[in-house]
Amino acid sequence: MEVLHLNQESFDKLTTQSEKPVLIDFWATWCGPCQKLGPELEALAAECDDIIIGKVDVDSYPQIAVALGVNVIPALFFYRNGRIEKNFTGYMKKDELKTKLGL
Repeated sequence: MEVLHLNQESFDKLTTQSEKPVLIDFWATWCGPCQKLGPELEALAAECDDIIIGKVDVDSYPQIAVALGVNVIPALFFYRNGRIEKNFTGYMKKDELKTKLGL
């Protein structure tokens, strides 16, 4: 599955209605660690069909980031059954992400 680029509506729908776990990456085009994390998330999405991965550009949709208290990027929020189960900040390799998410 590919990484989804989300807006307010798709973020709300995905995080509240998805039957699969959802990993959301808050990122920006000017953020170096965010750019490094992108390929790791794409590899994870290609490898794991049992999780949905989405990205929210904090410059395009700052209200989503503010609502969740995001003040450092990249910030990753892991949702299961409509609730935040875990969150992390910073760059991680795919295998480290899988371990932290229990995949």
